[in-house]
Amino acid sequence: MRVLFAGGGTAGHINPAISIADYAAVKEQDFAALFIGTKNGMETKLVPKAGYSLKFIDIAGFDRKHLLKNVSVIRKLIKSRNDCKKIIKSFKPDCIVCTGGYVSGPVAMAAKKMGIPSLIHEQNVYPGLTVRGAEKYVNYLALSFGETINHMKHKEKCVVTGNPIRQAILDADYEKSRAKLEIKKPFVLIFGGSLGADKINNTVVDILPRIADEGQISVIFGTGDRNYDEAMKKISEKNIVLTDDVKVVPYIDNMADCMAAADLVVSRAGAITVSEIAALGKPSILIPSPNVVRNHQEQNAREFERRGAAAVILESELNADTLYEKIMKSALDKDALSAMSKNLEQLARTDALEKIYELMKKMSEGEDK
Repeated sequence: MRVLFAGGGTAGHINPAISIADYAAVKEQDFAALFIGTKNGMETKLVPKAGYSLKFIDIAGFDRKHLLKNVSVIRKLIKSRNDCKKIIKSFKPDCIVCTGGYVSGPVAMAAKKMGIPSLIHEQNVYPGLTVRGAEKYVNYLALSFGETINHMKHKEKCVVTGNPIRQAILDADYEKSRAKLEIKKPFVLIFGGSLGADKINNTVVDILPRIADEGQISVIFGTGDRNYDEAMKKISEKNIVLTDDVKVVPYIDNMADCMAAADLVVSRAGAITVSEIAALGKPSILIPSPNVVRNHQEQNAREFERRGAAAVILESELNADTLYEKIMKSALDKDALSAMSKNLEQLARTDALEKIYELMKKMSEGEDK
């Protein structure tokens, strides 16, 4: 099976594609994968590290506030679509899998033009602009939530698969991961997404002195690549002394071990993140991003909160005292952690990779026609 993957920008679009590729590689004796992305996204780091080849196209998202700027975007779309045709012609894929981000648009268009079957995966309840634009070109719309069907025009193409979760995440062991990370205290994993989040970063920096001084918990804090230098500058300006129990990193490369070892996760409420949290039964404090389409992160977070599976802090309510109190109260309360973990069982879905792989098989074998 030869599969072309398209997805870019953030880790939330790229990691699902890598997970699908890794799963198919185990299932298929003769498997080949090629990724398409841009030179500006996280794919430049994540795809090569996963061992896959990556081709680049020059594409940008539409600017809804400054419409005149979209003239150049349209030009890039036309050129990138032609570039995608060349890549497809050279690689000769049996099928194409798009996992979101604006790079998926021209790939889906080129696939349709060249008669190559494709699917696009939507991670959130409300579909993004790229998915809604690409639905007429693809063979399948792989959805994470049944409710998303109500927002799609081509309902006949919809298949509810859930969100792909990396096998490494599912396979990681709590005790083994804690031993590997040399963690003995209650452990809190904090991150704001692959690119970071200013408000979360600034608030966490403010509470680090108290955490370090009291020494009751261990923390790994991922600032995001682009925000790391700024965070470390503030830590230096505030004369914060980091200890062995409090580590600050730009990007969490060993997420499988960190997530498995965590007693509590503090993060945004993106679809992939909350899916991984649910699959591993990890209690969490969710801080949904307010800068997303249809406020879908708060919808994700509120669903977890409603089921007693997470605490929620809106960014507008986020401050050092509130975050510190919620972290300490949760991380040191074993009964509360256990209850949250139990409540996550009803939200966990772990078979998305198998479902998406089956769609890939159908496309590759021509069963979808």
